[in-house]
Amino acid sequence: MKFDDEKFDVAAVVAGAWAPSRYGPDDVLGTYNEVTDQKRADALAMLDLTRPIRTYSMGDGIWPGYPAFADRQFSQTLVVAGYDPGEGFEGQIVSGTEGLGQSKLGYSEERVSYTFNMSSKINGFTHAAVDGTFYNGHQGADLARTEGVTAMDVPSWGPPLLTRGLMIDVAAYVAGTTGDVEANQTGLPRLMDRHRITVEQVEGAIERQDLPSPESGDALCLRTGWISLTREDPERYLAASPGPWIAENKWLASHRPALVSTDSWMWGVFDFKATGGWVSAGHQIMLVKEGIRMAESLSCEEIAAAGVDRFVFCHSPFRAVGSTSCSSPPMAIANAPSANPPEEPL
Repeated sequence: MKFDDEKFDVAAVVAGAWAPSRYGPDDVLGTYNEVTDQKRADALAMLDLTRPIRTYSMGDGIWPGYPAFADRQFSQTLVVAGYDPGEGFEGQIVSGTEGLGQSKLGYSEERVSYTFNMSSKINGFTHAAVDGTFYNGHQGADLARTEGVTAMDVPSWGPPLLTRGLMIDVAAYVAGTTGDVEANQTGLPRLMDRHRITVEQVEGAIERQDLPSPESGDALCLRTGWISLTREDPERYLAASPGPWIAENKWLASHRPALVSTDSWMWGVFDFKATGGWVSAGHQIMLVKEGIRMAESLSCEEIAAAGVDRFVFCHSPFRAVGSTSCSSPPMAIANAPSANPPEEPL
């Protein structure tokens, strides 16, 4: 089947062309419906219980000044109570320095302000719309309230996600073909700034890694290496993004994955010349039409360094009522590799 860059008709979508979804007019799960009890069992069966098992974080972390789109920002202030924080403490929240009770209890906690849509996160169906039309025909005016959305929020996503994860290392594949890569500080390949990931490159990476064919309910994680720039060069990280475009979104969606992910700050190539004024059309295709959640800034560096590319993908979202997205990162579970894989020259 041929997948192309033909764009959707905005007016037709608003008129109802994408609703109801294939899962029914009342559906809020989208392709999470594809993660059946058997799918979970099959994912766990990937693990060899006679060998050591390791867990890997797929989160990038977050800190004040973390590079994020538009006015998104993270701030954190320490709250101190029951002890003297000393002269080095420049905060303003000290709830008394005398310990509480006879045991002289002291404690620390934090006050945090940020959006769930920065750093490693999974975007829900209320994150993106086509001219005010969201997944399954929901209208923005019906969803939006001051305290959050009225439907399809994170608590509606169902049980924690456990499924088969495949890390598709596009950067490593491109390093061996067109060479449109550079090395990050750890020596792993990273795609260049506005590299468009093609269907052929995704298929080539799958073949190169001898990965199984994607199946419905999988978590398909594209590795570009871009996430390493959050520490190496935050300004460059935000200024561009390698990624897929319309044809690639159609190809990925045809496999009905539970979710897709990238390790850059946005899902899709950030290149106005390539996209022609269409802003984040991949978001709209995946979230609004296909009912497929996407994760962004999901780090594949730990598993790539360990030589792990198939694993149990686990995610338990932070159930903030009314929230559109979730920034609690997933983890990968896999058998410990017997030895580190040889490094490939760039």
